[in-house]
Amino acid sequence: MKMKKNVGSLDKVIRYVLALILLISGALVLSDTFWLGILLFVFAGVLTLTALFSFCGLYTLFGVSTCKIEDK
Repeated sequence: MKMKKNVGSLDKVIRYVLALILLISGALVLSDTFWLGILLFVFAGVLTLTALFSFCGLYTLFGVSTCKIEDK
């Protein structure tokens, strides 16, 4: 099954910025609340992977696409 791209350029930038914020927050919280820090790291990883592969499973479920599709 091939994954169809559904994450656009602006969406990617927003996901990378949010992932960076979550990574920093996770690092700051990790010493106080271990599980919250790990959870923030996991969310940051998911955001990074969805931006990297330009595919979001939730977008597929809801029929949303922020990617410009070229007509060929």
